[in-house]
Amino acid sequence: MKMGAKFVMVLAGMAVATTPALAASLNGKERARVARAAPRDRDEVRYCLLQGKKGRDRGTVIGAAGGAGVGALAGGSLGESLLAGAAGAVAGRVIGKSEGTNAACDRVLARNP
Repeated sequence: MKMGAKFVMVLAGMAVATTPALAASLNGKERARVARAAPRDRDEVRYCLLQGKKGRDRGTVIGAAGGAGVGALAGGSLGESLLAGAAGAVAGRVIGKSEGTNAACDRVLARNP
């Protein structure tokens, strides 16, 4: 296996291992959204925002690893594999953003903008 491909695989493995730490808390804008929510919905809004953030982050990591893996398997150079990983990360982030929540969360978040 080429040195560049090994490097890409190690980076992908490290990224997957650090995923749980990425979505630990809400930012200021999201905390304000929770505070504005109806009192009965605050816990659900917080939970749904965290789930959406986790899905987005997980999608980014999986997309980056998948893109880099495909680039390496296709025989691309290190630069091409990194470019494929970046494209996969963008696609994974967009997909993960919508897949992180369910219909109940969508309703709660729509009720509490």
